[in-house]
Amino acid sequence: MSLLAPRAHLLNGLNAEAYRRCIAEGADRVAARIAGVQGPFTGITPERLAPTIDAVDLDRPLHDPSAALDELEETYLRDAVYFHHPRYLAHLNCPVVIPAVLGEAVLSAVNSSLDTWDQSAGATLIERRLIDWTAQRIGLGPAADGVFTSGGTQSNLEALLLAREECKTEDPAKLRVFASECSHFSVQKSAKLLGLPADSVVSVPCDRNKRMLTVALAHELEKCARDGLTPMAVVATAGTTDFGSIDPLPEIAELAGLHDTWLHVDAAYGCGLLVSLKNRPLLDGIERADSVTVDYHKSFFQPVSSSAVLVRDRETLRHATYHADYLNPRRTVAERIPNQVDKSLQTTRRFDALKLWMTLRVLGADGIGELFDEVCELAADGWRLLALDPRFDVVVEPQLSTLVFRYIPQSIADPAEIDRANLHARKALFASGDAIVAGTKAGGRHYLKFTLLNPETTTADIAAVLDLIAGHAEQYLGDSLVRAS
Repeated sequence: MSLLAPRAHLLNGLNAEAYRRCIAEGADRVAARIAGVQGPFTGITPERLAPTIDAVDLDRPLHDPSAALDELEETYLRDAVYFHHPRYLAHLNCPVVIPAVLGEAVLSAVNSSLDTWDQSAGATLIERRLIDWTAQRIGLGPAADGVFTSGGTQSNLEALLLAREECKTEDPAKLRVFASECSHFSVQKSAKLLGLPADSVVSVPCDRNKRMLTVALAHELEKCARDGLTPMAVVATAGTTDFGSIDPLPEIAELAGLHDTWLHVDAAYGCGLLVSLKNRPLLDGIERADSVTVDYHKSFFQPVSSSAVLVRDRETLRHATYHADYLNPRRTVAERIPNQVDKSLQTTRRFDALKLWMTLRVLGADGIGELFDEVCELAADGWRLLALDPRFDVVVEPQLSTLVFRYIPQSIADPAEIDRANLHARKALFASGDAIVAGTKAGGRHYLKFTLLNPETTTADIAAVLDLIAGHAEQYLGDSLVRAS
């Protein structure tokens, strides 16, 4: 018999027992699936999975949550990509800590919306407390503020919006944003969304460790002034997506101050260093930023999404403020009613701060920091493996937990053929489901990438995946020779 008949039982507030049973069964299904996975992925293709999903008749409900969960096994759980598996080594996706999952369950059931006080009450204050806590960890000072966002892209967009509005020029064609050639693509995307011209983002070269060259930045800022243009913002990256490299923050802050330019630090990846017990000095200089992006759902081991943008001066957030009589009328400012929508690009917004709150209350900041330190140490061990293995070329020694490398066959010298071998190895590994790695380009050539965010991954896992990569690449090259003969 259905747990949800009659219709009133569809509302969890009207039938607590049905709610408990549904959540418990769903949790049991997921726990069993996670415990039983043999690899991070089944290797299924879109062509094989699409018919299963397309066959679902969304106009004919099943009425029974157990039946819906049975169906979900076939349409989602069986073939999901499981980030918690120790051989998922691809993108900036982390396994999540259990207190955060508990927070996710609570916030979804209560369903607070963090736009106005009269919809969220305590949730508003918890979010504000976490913003203050993060600002203190960064060192932004007593006037700092911020708001939770959907992710680093939105945080970077809001930061650059504030930077644009703080500029002393009204001609957008003259505005320039300076970011390293290894910065996140959302810098260029944000500039386009803000109506800036196509050449507004100046790409600053990096050194051999993929860190912004401050000499080149100084040159570009001076050229900007000579050309009668306005430096709108300098974007420093604390943890590039590809290499985990951290730009020289103190020197960049000096240059930004010299040119009276907004300094934004994109620490979406590197923010885990804020709670690191060993590596916090890598973020020295971040305290001089005007705005900072943090992604707790990367290096704080939180479920997607849990992110924030923080600013040194809370007054700059006025550029994101609009008042609606039905939501946050102007009088609420004078009444000191804490409406978070006054700071946010979003209106309706989930209580994502609760996940971090629960994590801190159960594990503590040191507990999170230990986990992030472990994956950084794992990357250092992985780099040593790669550096000693003649089969591979590794680009840079990691500052965080990312390794960029490629397979180099002894018998093949053609760079294009080596590219094809590495591309094939990545695709074949993904199709096998044995492991998942990412890919990127360095120096115009195709490389593979490990992003290590799972403390349960070991050096033995890394060594095993390297052997799998080499095997797939060698198989491709052997088949290629046969085809050519």
